[in-house]
Amino acid sequence: MIDSKDLFDLSGTVAVVTGASRGIGRAIAECLASAGAKVVVSSRKLDKCEEVVEDIKNGGGEATAFACNIGHKDQLQALVDHTLEKWGQIDTLVCNAAVNPYYGPLAEVPDDAYDKTMNSNVRSNVWLCNMVIPQMAERGGGSVIIVSSVAALIGSSVLGTYGLSKAADVALARNLAVEWGEQNVRANCINPAIIRTDFARALWENPKTYERAIKNYPLKRIGEPVEIAGAALFLASKASSFMTGQTMVIDGGSTISAGDV
Repeated sequence: MIDSKDLFDLSGTVAVVTGASRGIGRAIAECLASAGAKVVVSSRKLDKCEEVVEDIKNGGGEATAFACNIGHKDQLQALVDHTLEKWGQIDTLVCNAAVNPYYGPLAEVPDDAYDKTMNSNVRSNVWLCNMVIPQMAERGGGSVIIVSSVAALIGSSVLGTYGLSKAADVALARNLAVEWGEQNVRANCINPAIIRTDFARALWENPKTYERAIKNYPLKRIGEPVEIAGAALFLASKASSFMTGQTMVIDGGSTISAGDV
């Protein structure tokens, strides 16, 4: 008989989660810890990371905080080094931290905003994966989870630059899956629609904006961070051991619906 608890048990594993001080990243960190993983909670602000760590510990989990700006390669390396020195391994890497400094058409995107978006959302993930995956391969495998977006799958008149970066993340996961599959390292993306986080606050806080945003959502609501965390637990666990190079779209049905006509 299949033991469902064993399928999702992360005991004895170590997970690193970027952008983990709030929103989706925090929910993922807490969920992985509740499944038994030792979790490194990382974001730019150490005090906010420590708050998450305290909550995890109060819930019986194990975690540590480490401040890191994903735009700086030396800080990413320090994050990896800290984790390996403390716990000796990284079994799950969650690349969640991202930015969106520009809202508008591609024709008007400033060069600095474009560079910041692509560097933070794509290049930093390439850096971090290249730092982490070799030790996964050497130890017999691991799971890379990149939090992308439905913006990678649809066009937008105002989120085109962000969408480009998130589409690149999807391609990154596919290529990592091909390059490292023989070493049992898996790489997958989670592509959420609007989730109730600070990152998307402008899209859900105003009632009129909210109603417009969910117009074509069959579930008629936006998502909650925990609904993304569950997908991350699946991708980190044995339950997804034959899944790699894929994109999990978690969007309330928005990308398959044109609404009532």
